[in-house]
Order: sequence, then C-alpha cells, then structure tokens
Amino acid sequence: QLVDVRTKREFLSGHIKGAKSIDFFQGSAFDSAFSKLKKDAPVYIYCQSGNRSQKAARKLVKMGFTKVYDLRGGYGSWCY
Repeated sequence: QLVDVRTKREFLSGHIKGAKSIDFFQGSAFDSAFSKLKKDAPVYIYCQSGNRSQKAARKLVKMGFTKVYDLRGGYGSWCY
C-alpha cells in the first residue's frame, strides 16, 4: 500500500511507480479513500518534502492503521 498524499497535479508531474494518489488536502475524500485500505497491512506514504505525509501519518494512526511508514524527505529526496 504505497500512497502519494500530494495534489493530483503534483502526482501527475511525477510519482513513485505503483503509488496511489490520495490528496491530503481533500478532507473527507482523503478519509474515504483510506477507509478502503487494509488497516493491518503496512502503508507507505510520501509527499513532496515530508511535511504533509507526516501529518497524514498521524491521522492514519488515529484512524486505526498499525503500520505507517513515511518517506523521509519526501519525493524530492527519492532516489530511483
């Protein structure tokens, strides 16, 4: 479960292969999209720099996700 929490525009400008786009700023749509994922399976999230994904990680833990991993430094630091 690899999730890009950036905006759709950021996602379309480049993303990690296999990532699903769930925009952190979409409020209830964010919650709804994550409610369809497995809470007991690892979730790997990232944003552009790590700020949004850190906030998203905290939110996911509150939603009941048990294994949340945040890409340090975000997509900008991703080496592929």
